[in-house]
Amino acid sequence: MGDIKSALAYLDKAEPGIVELETLLTAIPALAPESGGDGEWKKAEALEAWLRSKGLTDIEHHDAPDPRVSAGKRPNLVVTIKGKNPGKRVWIMAHTDVVPEGDRSLWDTEPFKAVLKDGKLYGRGVEDNQQGLVSGVFAALALLDNGIQPEHDVKLLLVADEEFGSVYGIQWLLANRQLFQADDLIVVPDGGKADGSEIETAEKNICWLKVATKGKQCHASRPDDGANAFLANCELALELNRMETEVFTDRDPIFDPQRSTITPTKKDANVPNINTVPADDVFYVDMRVLPQYSVDRVLKECQARMDKVAAKYGVKMSYEVVQRNESPATPVDAPVVTLLSKAVEDTYGVKAKAVGIGGGTVGAYLRKAGFPCVVWSRQDETMHAPNEYAKIENIVGDAKVFLRLILAQR
Repeated sequence: MGDIKSALAYLDKAEPGIVELETLLTAIPALAPESGGDGEWKKAEALEAWLRSKGLTDIEHHDAPDPRVSAGKRPNLVVTIKGKNPGKRVWIMAHTDVVPEGDRSLWDTEPFKAVLKDGKLYGRGVEDNQQGLVSGVFAALALLDNGIQPEHDVKLLLVADEEFGSVYGIQWLLANRQLFQADDLIVVPDGGKADGSEIETAEKNICWLKVATKGKQCHASRPDDGANAFLANCELALELNRMETEVFTDRDPIFDPQRSTITPTKKDANVPNINTVPADDVFYVDMRVLPQYSVDRVLKECQARMDKVAAKYGVKMSYEVVQRNESPATPVDAPVVTLLSKAVEDTYGVKAKAVGIGGGTVGAYLRKAGFPCVVWSRQDETMHAPNEYAKIENIVGDAKVFLRLILAQR
């Protein structure tokens, strides 16, 4: 029977296996139908065969039906290493889908062929999210190959459809399966900083609005004959932006920026000529508010300001919610935060701190369902860019972090 020292030594020698697995996965483009692809099935098949060949044979399928792909379903896999005692399981969750390569002329290598150069693996998906996937797999193999049975179960969750909203991935699993327990530790290695010092524990609540205003068209030389929808929207845009300083005024230092942001962004074209007052005008607002403010509360304030502006300008205003997502924060003193922070410090020598982000991750779906989780890895954030890469030292180091988390006394 081995110990943590033997398992860490195993990971120090794991580069050939890491390159092998990354090469296998990169060669199978797992693109969503929205990107003109056929989903993740072939990639998941190859991954499952590789895992079984290495001794990771406790693999469950929880596949989501999707008639748009040739397999008729999208793969969600759970790989388990059994622990000694029930409860307090460790989950490492990664996704198998990737985004398209984009403009190939911007790549120095073939996007769907992993290329190792100067300690970096290049290729589409090698970091997003194969780095996290491979790190989790090799943490599990370090246990298996050294005969170490963890105190509690270790679960690798390998999901589909993260890049297009997780409808066939974590959202489907939360709606159709009961995989998680309240005392589980859940880590999503799908974002982070180059030094590994940030553990994402919270996301701002997101709401995108489409605001449509109807007025009365007239000649611009006689504006009093009409009702200027564009002018009304200009005032409404300022009114909505002022909610940052007049209503939703809290600050939270774990976020950057620390405040809620309510930002008018896109605007649709209205009239084609300069000398016409438009009867119809449409603009959009990107709202990212601190978790203590519900989206419903924000929308109520939006409606009140919309009613005021509509009355002033004699127009009719309505909104459509284009996107919304909200979730509570994972407490900064939750076991998954404190134990992961200790594992990061022991591995990388940095003190990892809890942070919040304005963007959205799959973590929000888990937190909303009542399962505290964190998003963490050490990466250079090259995802979605040409010449995406993952450092071998990060894959190995993150595997050591996961190993220490798994073996932490709880």
